[in-house]
Amino acid sequence: MKKILVILLSLFAAFQVRAQDKIYLLKPDRVFDGEQMHPNWVVLVKSNRIEAAGEESKIAVPAGAEKIALQGTTLMPGMIEGHSHLFLHPYNEVSWNDQVLTESRAERTARATAHAAATLMAGFTTARDLGTEGASYDDVGLKAAIEKGVVPGPRLLVATKAIVATGSYQPKSTVTEAIIPKGAEEADGVEGVTHAVRSQIGYGADVIKLYADYRWGLNKHPEPTFSIEELKAAVETAHNS
Repeated sequence: MKKILVILLSLFAAFQVRAQDKIYLLKPDRVFDGEQMHPNWVVLVKSNRIEAAGEESKIAVPAGAEKIALQGTTLMPGMIEGHSHLFLHPYNEVSWNDQVLTESRAERTARATAHAAATLMAGFTTARDLGTEGASYDDVGLKAAIEKGVVPGPRLLVATKAIVATGSYQPKSTVTEAIIPKGAEEADGVEGVTHAVRSQIGYGADVIKLYADYRWGLNKHPEPTFSIEELKAAVETAHNS
């Protein structure tokens, strides 16, 4: 398993800092295509994109391709993480509230950078990060740093700040004068939600996340937050982009 993870890491992290027009022929002992194991297969890669996979005799390998021998390894497709929060760490270390209220954005971004590298080493070459939970648009910056080869990490699809109805999300305080950081962006009404969606897309959001329900109100039970009209406006605005 460790050898698999090393190969996954090298495929994404090492290749992206090399010349973009280079062609590589990867020669592991076997290739797992997601369904079956194929002994003696090779994989042809050009500019970080897989061009072909199969028996070497059946692949037209360009004369200038660099052959990389990967003896004793199994090459497999990178996995996709569909719901991650790189800017958070386990709540048994620090509670969600304390992370948002007491950890600086610099610390949280540093942690997220380490989490991104660990995610890649675990075999995930793509991750959808669904909200920075109070760290503003720092996920956009982390995504850019990974794409530029500054730090290792998976390809990121980021949701930035996420969108919540006013008064429905955390952290909260009964002191009306207190200015409390929020774990997401508050928005209300068709116009307000539309503005929030457009703003987040403008700052680099790949996906728009809305909390359509949450534990709010007198009973603190999960209840609807946005109206159907607000949700439709958000979806339409996102689709228009």
